Amino acid sequence: MNEKLIIISAPSGAGKTTIVKQLLNSYLNLEFSVSACSRPKRENETSGKDYYFLSVAEFKTKIKNDEFLEWEEVYKNQFYGTLKSEINRIWSKGNFVIFDVDVIGGLNIKKYYKEKALAIFIKPPSQKVLKERLKGRLTESNESLKKRIEKANYELSFAGKFDKIIVNDELKTAVRETKESIFEFLN
Repeated sequence: MNEKLIIISAPSGAGKTTIVKQLLNSYLNLEFSVSACSRPKRENETSGKDYYFLSVAEFKTKIKNDEFLEWEEVYKNQFYGTLKSEINRIWSKGNFVIFDVDVIGGLNIKKYYKEKALAIFIKPPSQKVLKERLKGRLTESNESLKKRIEKANYELSFAGKFDKIIVNDELKTAVRETKESIFEFLN
């Protein structure tokens, strides 16, 4: 059984989702772990593909029932987490699990699975670039942008706890370095 996991974590705007999408197109035996969240679905998102969208009440019930591998209340009543059933679903198909998860969630998964997991931290080249990327999304109000930047500063302080740090200055290079790290880990 391929019971290994790849954890890709980063502050919001560092490029982890873009990198994960490229990895999924190049590795046939990597399967994306879909996280659950309690925030509203964005226009371009699909339930069960981007996230499992739950109400705050549903999320809290699943927490009580110990159905999460890890979860976090990222902002007031905005929960994100990984369902244990999701890991088992992927492993039962003989695939490796790949996570696109926030920094604290990534560290919690690594702590739980230890040497079965490779934890990679995607780091933005600078604070300025991170701010530009977040602004470029056009999904942030000034207040939410400020919140995300404060959170990013906090999350950057955890980079050293990851197995590998990859700076996403040039996307192609970051993807190649991430692929090489994963290949080395899986073999």
